[in-house]
Amino acid sequence: MSDTKEKSQSGKPVAGRLIVFVIGQAKKEPRGETVQSKPIRSVPSYFGASIPKQSVAKVEKREVAGHQTEIQTKSYQSNILVIEASAELKDIFSEESFEVEEAMREVCDKVLEGYGGNPDWGERYSIWAISGYTGDPEQFFKWKSQIAGFLKSEKLELDEKEITQTLNSQIKYARNDLVIIDWDGAFIFDQEADFASTVELLELANFQLFKYRLLDSELDDRLRKIAKIFSKLPERRRFLFGMPVEGKEIQNALQYIVKMRSTSLFEFEAVDRDIKLIGDWYSARLYELAAKKFKFENWRTNIKEKLETTEDIYEIVSERFSFSPERLELLGWFVLLFGWGIILVFDLWQAFK
Repeated sequence: MSDTKEKSQSGKPVAGRLIVFVIGQAKKEPRGETVQSKPIRSVPSYFGASIPKQSVAKVEKREVAGHQTEIQTKSYQSNILVIEASAELKDIFSEESFEVEEAMREVCDKVLEGYGGNPDWGERYSIWAISGYTGDPEQFFKWKSQIAGFLKSEKLELDEKEITQTLNSQIKYARNDLVIIDWDGAFIFDQEADFASTVELLELANFQLFKYRLLDSELDDRLRKIAKIFSKLPERRRFLFGMPVEGKEIQNALQYIVKMRSTSLFEFEAVDRDIKLIGDWYSARLYELAAKKFKFENWRTNIKEKLETTEDIYEIVSERFSFSPERLELLGWFVLLFGWGIILVFDLWQAFK
């Protein structure tokens, strides 16, 4: 990407802050101090109760790609971590930003690996933040090709229509601020440098996306396990009190999936519901824009369809393999008839003796 033309138009480089974070699942659970969510612009009094709390386990300073970088290790719940790195850049629109971003991601990945996590199966996101300017943030659209390229992690020169479409995914609250959100990153323009609250909400949206991916993957694993059990069922099955031995294993697997439905989906819907209750406030609109960009509705639909499929299988297995009261009653009649048969044979033997 070349920015020579835009630099000549601006006359001087634009300083800014680069924030990179990785969200992943770790084997080790760090302990930290819970921090209170800061209000995002003007919000109702119950905003704090609607946002899941973060806990900060560790804060350290490192030099990354020649820049003094602050690295925070945070978590939302149990073993799901947020590794966040941030540094000040003298020229945020230069090609060096790509190099610094990649170096910061590598550092975040290594920190996650240190907790037993797999960075290849995590959510990565980058945020470019600019402050201290005068006038409207649209003045920076002279670097629109760079902005779109950063948001898409793309060094190739993008088509004008693609650039326009990328910049249209934005939210504007006051005249002097602006947030542009895309799949891989976001741009924040704020004169007062009030970035922390917006960054936290974008981390929350990525956290939700990561949990959707986790649940979807686990459902796939469970369904594959059930299919494997079915494929190994012999034609002449071994029965134990009216139920095939393998049928019990299938029931256990399906019961676990049904339990997942009542826990995981409830958590997702609770967060979405609580944030949407804020109504037309800035935070709700920002989260809704991120949810649309991350395709939350598609994830929910896909997961619900898989859960409904497993529930249908569970009902079939329960009807075919379960040891029902009707089977118990039938078994009782067989035992009773068998007993009466023995008594009848004994009486006849005594009569003819």
